[in-house]
Amino acid sequence: MREPHFGHTRLGHAVHARTLDHLPAHSAYARLNKAVAVKTTTWVGSMTCAYLFSLVALVSLPAVLTLAFHLHVFPSWLVSAGLIALVAWVAQTYIQLVLLSVIMVGQNVQQQASDARAAKTFDDTEMILTLLDLHTEGGLAVLLSEVKDAKAAAETSAEAMKMLTSILTPKTPMAKKASRKPWEGGTSLG
Repeated sequence: MREPHFGHTRLGHAVHARTLDHLPAHSAYARLNKAVAVKTTTWVGSMTCAYLFSLVALVSLPAVLTLAFHLHVFPSWLVSAGLIALVAWVAQTYIQLVLLSVIMVGQNVQQQASDARAAKTFDDTEMILTLLDLHTEGGLAVLLSEVKDAKAAAETSAEAMKMLTSILTPKTPMAKKASRKPWEGGTSLG
């Protein structure tokens, strides 16, 4: 089996990007069966298949119209009992009996892939919510703690700066005059 594209769920299920990658790897027979089932399910779920089945169903319409309304406008081969029996066998026996089981196998494989992707999405969402919760360790709780520490350090630095400024501020009028900058007014000592 291929390495999972999206990793594994908490329960150990592999999460692949494509449904076909979820096929079992234990035997070629199992892989072939499930691959045919998935491809058949995908094809039967297409509009091309719907158009084809509509054509098969419409092949028997001339015979029904001939019997119901006594019309004799269709060629005899189109209203023959053999053609009606063939269409009935294809539609009612083959398509319904054989295709039904193939589609069910394909849907089971698609469902397993969908369940694995949903479980992985749930695990990822749960992890994100845990990281966003302020009451759990890690994530925003750590960030909030660092912001509080930085704020406390900034407040301490501001207090220390005020103290240093008050200590280093000259006390005498002569020192104040000498410490003035030329643009503040007053005379320079030079």
